[in-house]
Amino acid sequence: MNQPAPGVPPAPRRVRLKPWLVAQVNSCQYPGLQWVNGERKFFYIPWRHATRHGPSQDGDNTIFKAWAKETGKYTEGVDEADPAKWKANLRCALNKSRDFRLIYDGPRDMPPQPYKVYEVCSTGPALTDAQPSEDHTFGVGEEEEEEEEELQRMLPGLSLTVTDLEIKFQYRGRQPRTLTISNPHGCRLFYSQLQATQEQVELFGPVSLEQVRFPSPEDIPSDKQRFYTNQLLDVLDRGLILQLQGQDLYAVRLCQCKVFWSGPCAEAHAAHPNPIAREVKTKLFSLEQFLHELILFQKGQTDTPPPFEIFFCFGEEWPDRKPREKKLITVQVVPVAARLLLEMFSGELSWSADSIRLQISNPDLKDRMVEQFKELHHLWQAQQRMQPVVQVPPGPVPPGPVPPGPGLGADQGPWPMHPAGMQ
Repeated sequence: MNQPAPGVPPAPRRVRLKPWLVAQVNSCQYPGLQWVNGERKFFYIPWRHATRHGPSQDGDNTIFKAWAKETGKYTEGVDEADPAKWKANLRCALNKSRDFRLIYDGPRDMPPQPYKVYEVCSTGPALTDAQPSEDHTFGVGEEEEEEEEELQRMLPGLSLTVTDLEIKFQYRGRQPRTLTISNPHGCRLFYSQLQATQEQVELFGPVSLEQVRFPSPEDIPSDKQRFYTNQLLDVLDRGLILQLQGQDLYAVRLCQCKVFWSGPCAEAHAAHPNPIAREVKTKLFSLEQFLHELILFQKGQTDTPPPFEIFFCFGEEWPDRKPREKKLITVQVVPVAARLLLEMFSGELSWSADSIRLQISNPDLKDRMVEQFKELHHLWQAQQRMQPVVQVPPGPVPPGPVPPGPGLGADQGPWPMHPAGMQ
């Protein structure tokens, strides 16, 4: 038998998914992989979603690993284990196959044992070696398709647009002004009394853009700061265009005022002054690239989440050693879709009562004993708060019996420092 040359990956194998997977369900050798009904038409696969955090359930004995080995995508002792990729491979094959149909996918609220239910479809006569139903050949480009399907799994029902832009104007040391624009074409940031018209497209850009005027600097208390700020605003008549094109955001500088910027598409996330050339389209943000980096972050292949904030500095160099808060005019632009995606997968948007399923065991005898101790401790704390502090004046003590006060019984002293069982 001819052996492949050293360093050359083995040729992908053609595998018939239906007979192979049905045989694995029948074998009962993978925990949780089992038939749902007696007719053996529906089967159950334990399936922890890639975007859910928690203890891993991907041990050595999974159907995902078995499929990766069967198709030649993973070789024990040679390739690095990648359970997330194994899962994507099998899901990709199931989605492409006409022999299987996804019946149930969930629940999605991080249950102890998430799972899927598939139906084995009837596509004709019984399979024989001469009648393969669906062959799956894994070759060049398959990994990109799997990653795209992983992306779609992460974004169920979400409209992927960057139409909404959050814009925050900041004058040095002043309260920022924030607004959100929703225009499929983008916007123009400017400071002028002149209005853009169809006849002046060459001067001010398309009239279809949202026209966003810089805030007035009149409330700046410092005369010197207000003077220099006005110097810059006076040359912002033509403005800066933020243009949306597909899933990307671009900037076109028309104004005389120089503009510097930092953001996810800046060269090596530039730490040196980064100017925007005049009347040259500059890419600021790519949703496709953001999603790609978000997937890598969710898989633990990168340490930090992808950046999405864009900063502009008008009339002063940026980035430099001077903090952004010290600049005369800065503008922060945030593609709202990117922020929502990042918050979604970091759990920030999951705080509704319907989405929280607390997992608490039923109390046993020891748990009930602890509850009793806690109740006694609370009673003791309440008694301590109620007991007044008695100030005894100097001098002789008058004769007579001392009545019992709070915390004193007729024939007992004050409460012990700890209730019974708490020591």
